[in-house]
Amino acid sequence: MDQLPFTQDTVIFGLLCLCLGFVFYTSSIKTGFWNKFYGVVPTVLMCYLLPAILASLGIVDESASQTYYVASRYLLPAALILMTLSIDLKAIMNLGSKALVMFLTGTVGIVIGGPIAILIVSIFSPETVGGVGPDAVWRGLATIAGSWIGGGANQAAMLEVFKYNQENYGGMVLIDIVVANLWLAVILLGVGKTDKIDRWLKADTSSIQELKVKVSAHTEKIARVTTLKDFIMILFFAFVGVGVAHLVGHHFAVFLQDNFEVIRNPQKILSSLGSEFLWMVVFATAIGIGLSFTKAKDYEGAGASKIGGMFIYILVATIGMKMDLGKVLDNPGLIAIGLIWITIHAGLLILVAKLIKAPFFFLAVGSQANVGGAASAPVVAAEFHPSLTSVGILLAVFGYVVGTAGAYLCALLMEVAANV
Repeated sequence: MDQLPFTQDTVIFGLLCLCLGFVFYTSSIKTGFWNKFYGVVPTVLMCYLLPAILASLGIVDESASQTYYVASRYLLPAALILMTLSIDLKAIMNLGSKALVMFLTGTVGIVIGGPIAILIVSIFSPETVGGVGPDAVWRGLATIAGSWIGGGANQAAMLEVFKYNQENYGGMVLIDIVVANLWLAVILLGVGKTDKIDRWLKADTSSIQELKVKVSAHTEKIARVTTLKDFIMILFFAFVGVGVAHLVGHHFAVFLQDNFEVIRNPQKILSSLGSEFLWMVVFATAIGIGLSFTKAKDYEGAGASKIGGMFIYILVATIGMKMDLGKVLDNPGLIAIGLIWITIHAGLLILVAKLIKAPFFFLAVGSQANVGGAASAPVVAAEFHPSLTSVGILLAVFGYVVGTAGAYLCALLMEVAANV
C-alpha cells in the first residue's frame, strides 16, 4: 500500500472527485446544518478549500501530479467551447441597448477599477501592491479580473498567462469570493425593493415583461431528454475544438514571437501576448462562438454548458490542491483593494443606470454576469422571475466571451499602476 502523501494521479484524481461529490451532495441538502452552512460558505470556496486541505495535510503531493496540467490544457478550453456554444448574439442584441450597456458598464467598471484601486492603496500601503516576478501582486489580481469579468475559466487563464505564484493564490481566491459575495448580498437585498429602486431610476420596465414571455418560449423549445448520441456529439464539439485551438494557438504564438520584438522581449509589457496558452484560450472561445451560428447550439438543450461547468469545477479542484493555506492571510491589505475595486464597479453601474433610466434588473444581472458569472447571474435573474433565469445565463456566457480580453487589458493597466 502506498505511503502518504499519495503521488499517483489516478488516486489524486479520485480524491479530487470525492471532494467535489461531497460538496455538491451536501450543498443540495436544503434542511438542517448543511443548509445553514452553505448559506454562509459559498460552494465554490469549498471546492477550492477541500483539495487545499488535502495538500496542506500531506495527504496528496501536488508537485508530482499532472492533474492541473490536464485540467488547464484539456478541460478548460473544452469548457469555454461548451459554454459559448449556446450563445445567441442576436438574442443578446434583442435584449435591448440598456441591457448591453449595463453589462458593458460592469465590465468597464472592473477593467478600470483594478488599476485605480492599486493606485489608491499604494498611497498609504505601497508594500500591499508590491512584489516582483511571479510574486507581483498585480499578477494575482489579474486572476480576480478574469473571475469578475468572465468566470472560473477566464480566472484560470489569467493565472496561467501571467504565471502568478500559485502558493499565494489562496489569498486571491479569498478576496475574490468574499468581496464578490458581499456585493451579491447587496444586490439580493435590492431585489426586494425593485419597485422603489426603479422609481428612483425612473426606469421603463415594460421590456422586462416582454423578456419573460420570449425567454420562457425559447427555454421550452430547446429542452429535451439527453441521449448517448447527444453526449458523444458534445464531446466531439468540445475536444475536436480543443485540438484545433491548441494547434492554431501554438503556431500563432510562434508567429508573433518570431516577428515582433515587443512580444519576444520578456521585459516588455506586451510580452505575454506570446503565450501559447493565451491564444489557445482565445481560439477555443472563437470556436465556441463560431459553433453558436450552427445547429450545434441546440446541444445546450442536452446539457452542453452543464458538462462545461463540470469541467470547470474539476479545474477549480486542481487549482485548490496547489494552494498553500498558510499564506492565505499573508497580505490582508488586499481586502482593501478588493473593496475599493468592487465599489468603483458598483458606483459606475448606478451612475449609468440613473443616466439611461435602466431597470434595476439590468443593473443587477449585468453586474453579476461579470462578477458572479454563470454561478450567480442566473440566480439573481431568477429572483426577479423564474422565466428570466436564462437571461442571466445568456449574459454570463457573453461574459466568458469578453472575459479573457477584458481581464488581459485590466492586468496590463494594473501592471502599469503597480509600477508608477
